[in-house]
Amino acid sequence: MNFSKLITRLGLAGGTLLAMAFGFGLGVGVAPTPISAQGGALLSDIELLYADVYNRVSPAVVSIEVDVLDGGAYYSYSGGTGFVIDRDGHIVTNLHVIEGGDRIAVNFIDGTITRAEVVGVDPDSDLAVLRVDLPAEQLSPVTFADSNSLTVGQTTLAIGSPFGERWTLTTGIISALERSITGLSSYRIGAVIQTDAAINPGNSGGPLLSLAGEVIGVNSQIATEIGSNSGIGFAVPSNLVVRVAQELINSGRVNYAYMGIDGVEVNLDAIEYYGLPNNLRGLVLTSVPSSGPAGLAGLQSASNNSVDVITAIDGMPVYNFSGLVAYLAENTRPGQTVNVTVLRAGQTINVPVVLAERP
Repeated sequence: MNFSKLITRLGLAGGTLLAMAFGFGLGVGVAPTPISAQGGALLSDIELLYADVYNRVSPAVVSIEVDVLDGGAYYSYSGGTGFVIDRDGHIVTNLHVIEGGDRIAVNFIDGTITRAEVVGVDPDSDLAVLRVDLPAEQLSPVTFADSNSLTVGQTTLAIGSPFGERWTLTTGIISALERSITGLSSYRIGAVIQTDAAINPGNSGGPLLSLAGEVIGVNSQIATEIGSNSGIGFAVPSNLVVRVAQELINSGRVNYAYMGIDGVEVNLDAIEYYGLPNNLRGLVLTSVPSSGPAGLAGLQSASNNSVDVITAIDGMPVYNFSGLVAYLAENTRPGQTVNVTVLRAGQTINVPVVLAERP
């Protein structure tokens, strides 16, 4: 039997699965505290690490409950996970966790329950920032890792509320990097982390962590044929999360740069048709509107006679569309000029492109 693959965002709605479901700065990990299991049994080194990460980070992780107002009464609408990012009470979660709700309750592991207000939302990255009014000393912010320094095979840990089971810890590895997923708009999210850590509806908006206890991403989607975990989960990378959260706090919106291109990774058809080097890695430009920033700079859509292949931007290698989108989202702003390295007719040229704001 053939099943169609679903990309599932990991939220909970009224106790049912949703088809649309899931401090600033860098730091170093803290040495694990010796822990004994119940009954006094000693834990292995890796168990000590897992337990230490859970004990240090779980106070920052919150369970989110969203209600909708109908006929003068509030009803449970959806739920998910989030985490505290600073001592001002700001919390990051997925936009799809709270979208459409009328009031939000945030639960802390120590039993504290409080209302939250929405600070800002960003459909392009499916992220949102909330704020709770609690004393600074009661808040335990997370530390973010540099998502550009991750590697396939690295251990991952997720803390969240799968199927409403709050503060659940699951483990796995980074299965792949440089994936891309669709946000809540027509734009793609690049440099997405793929993990096999068990992530299910209710994990939405929760942290994906390194063994140092640092946030490397926000758990957002799964690829599934059955609506629950099948070993392929996706997390929005921490570097993008930091940028989006800071801009939402500062101005309530995120202003992304736009190049105005579409393309595909170099493949065998392009190599054979255009006589490209067999080991070439880059982005074949399939669509370049003449009125967009790239078109105005002189980049060209593929034709019967020629093709432009982007191989780098500002000296950073470009292997696929995901990598290019990630670089633009994390490192550039509208009005900025980027230097695009292009292979055209066997010659490498450098093309300056003045970026615009996403339409």
